[in-house]
Amino acid sequence: MSMVSPYRVLDLSTERGLLCGQMLADLGTDVIKVEPPGGSPARSIGPFYKDAPHPDRSLYWWAYNRNKRAITLDLERDAGRALLRRLVERADCLIESHNPGYLPKHNLGFADLAKINPALIYVSITPFGQDGPKASYADSDLIIMAAGGPLILAGDADRPPVRLGVPQAYLHASADAAVAAFAAHHERVRSGLGQHIDVAAVQSVSMATQSNILASALGAVEPRRMSGGVKMGSIEIPLVWPASDGFIAMTFLFGSALGVFTAKLMHFICDQGFCDEATRDKNWIAYGEQLFSGAEPLSEFERVKEIVRNFTRSRTKAELLELAVERGFLITPVTTIEEVVESPQFASRDYFQNLAHPELGETFRYPGPFAKFSASPIEYRRRPPTVGEHNSEIYRGELGLPETEIARLTRAGII
Repeated sequence: MSMVSPYRVLDLSTERGLLCGQMLADLGTDVIKVEPPGGSPARSIGPFYKDAPHPDRSLYWWAYNRNKRAITLDLERDAGRALLRRLVERADCLIESHNPGYLPKHNLGFADLAKINPALIYVSITPFGQDGPKASYADSDLIIMAAGGPLILAGDADRPPVRLGVPQAYLHASADAAVAAFAAHHERVRSGLGQHIDVAAVQSVSMATQSNILASALGAVEPRRMSGGVKMGSIEIPLVWPASDGFIAMTFLFGSALGVFTAKLMHFICDQGFCDEATRDKNWIAYGEQLFSGAEPLSEFERVKEIVRNFTRSRTKAELLELAVERGFLITPVTTIEEVVESPQFASRDYFQNLAHPELGETFRYPGPFAKFSASPIEYRRRPPTVGEHNSEIYRGELGLPETEIARLTRAGII
């Protein structure tokens, strides 16, 4: 049993915050997903199992809702809000990702619910936070990644930036929110009181720029996008290099921290006959400074990069990875989906997990836990819940509502 299994989380999140509840559920908390009658709009996001649109067949829903129980409840109506307040009385945490002001308008904000349960940790995930000039702005992954900074590095140098292939802004925010919830719980152990956690996705993704957004403000050269790398002024620095059967990610950079790896690589490239000793023996520690100062012509850097490309093109991804392991080069393959699924490394760690879907008569392979614990391993206890799957279990078994009342609330569209 996990040390957090006694705790209960009410997950009121939209598609913005589903990962937060799943991380807490994976760690062992009892997460109850609260959806409107008919199911969360997130269930309508494809792709779908066997391409058949259905609330219980959304692969998007499956990806972010395992280990949760689920109930339906209409928070737009007084009777629905009354039931939620009863659930709040015995909850430890509540997650929501509605637009700022939505829940307070229905008397379900932190100040309202803290009166019912002063120990409640109330987690809000929004695009730009609960207040400020952008709090009510429309949002999308594209908008948040642009406002937070990472988008400036995505795409080709000669055209506007492009969105990332897989939306990531709310995944960053949800992971930050899960960590913040545990931090607030640590404080609650001391004080006995909950608190309101306000996570702005735009701030979460700004941290994903690895401080590059500070470059201009500090007078440094501001990084610019370049397909497969970055541009520092007029200097183009590749981060992706060709192999004979695909691509690799390789750090070919300079300075006291990384130049030593570049020097090691260039010695090997020379030994393999791809360059002369003069090229091999360049000052790879100071090489970046030489490029920025003009002491090393850009044309010479272009010649060096072509030497390195010729070397990487001469090997397969597997051969380059083997060299990296043997010799300490900063190289890793750019893997395909098939290579990830069939990865011997993942197999050795029992990463992928099989999870039965009895309602479909099938068992599916799921991506594995985000962390591996020796004493309390993450278990996939439940497949993602179907719409209202646990209504009777929670409303009758825990709140004590008689079957006749549950039937009446169902007919009325409250649950």
